[in-house]
Amino acid sequence: MFEKVCEILADKFDADASTMTMDTKVKEDLNADSLDVVELMMDLEENFGVTISDEEATQMSTIGDIVNYIEAHKE
Repeated sequence: MFEKVCEILADKFDADASTMTMDTKVKEDLNADSLDVVELMMDLEENFGVTISDEEATQMSTIGDIVNYIEAHKE
């Protein structure tokens, strides 16, 4: 799960997946703006079959937050 999320983030933000950790911050460390985050949430929903509300998305700041959310809500 973690590796797949990192692959998506690396592809989207032209970053090195091998340098990402559960503590990597999406906005600060990957330079994502609010539009990037919206697009990322749509990509995650499509890839993992989860639904992420706008409110829930705003509470996810690290890769760990994203992974934990997906693991808790994956069908």
